[in-house]
Amino acid sequence: MKISETKLKDCYIIEPRKFEDGRGYFFESFNERLFNELTNTTTRFVQDNQSYSTKGVLRGLHAQRDEYAQAKLVRVLQGKVMDVVVDARKGSPTFGQHITIELSDENSLQLFVPRGFLHGFVVLSETASFFYKCDNYYNKHSEWGVRYSDPTLAIDWKLPEEMLIVSDKDKVLPAFHTVFG
Repeated sequence: MKISETKLKDCYIIEPRKFEDGRGYFFESFNERLFNELTNTTTRFVQDNQSYSTKGVLRGLHAQRDEYAQAKLVRVLQGKVMDVVVDARKGSPTFGQHITIELSDENSLQLFVPRGFLHGFVVLSETASFFYKCDNYYNKHSEWGVRYSDPTLAIDWKLPEEMLIVSDKDKVLPAFHTVFG
């Protein structure tokens, strides 16, 4: 497993060591001891989630508040997405900054999203199965988010606006500056 830092503090790209031959491939997708050693954390995942979406589906930008905040380890099992994270931790040196990364079944990359980050993705392939581990249980009353099209964040979702399929709930999320003043 190879871990690379991103420009966002505490956010890492994980590249598994893949063994391929004529039969296919094998890789260890997660090893808690090695993960925590390489990221210098004590992350313990307690919930796994999976979604299936079609091209253009945009999910985000979401997070959980306070004691229900979640760190996530995200990856794509089938297809291709552009994953987006925004540092929403007040006081962080990278507060308000974002990164994008293409995650796919071909590159097998994973992204570690720390607590306090907003997260979202858009499906670039015809379909995609998205999988993520969480270090805290979901709590409906603590969910919050920021509008995907917020001009202050200026996220390039790689698809034209008319191709994006966004839930009604996500369309009315507040702007980043509205949440943080």
